[in-house]
Amino acid sequence: MKGVMRFGKKGKLSPRFIGPYEILEKVGNVAYRLALPPELSGVHNVFHVSMLRKYVSDSSHILSQEPVELDPKLTYEERPIQILDRK
Repeated sequence: MKGVMRFGKKGKLSPRFIGPYEILEKVGNVAYRLALPPELSGVHNVFHVSMLRKYVSDSSHILSQEPVELDPKLTYEERPIQILDRK
């Protein structure tokens, strides 16, 4: 593990588990397919049950959604909320 960069941190400080991610389907007796985000596209999305942890619900994990305002023509306009970086 020495010198291995995993999930943004090197060595012993790298996280053992990341997530939570939604289970899409049960593939075999002990394998599950997960819905992974695009930044983890290089990781295979089927995991053995021993690599998964039970999800403990927490109210801070709930994401709030803002309603989408639609035009009568069924179009919408995307506007930036904040500029994060500039060249």
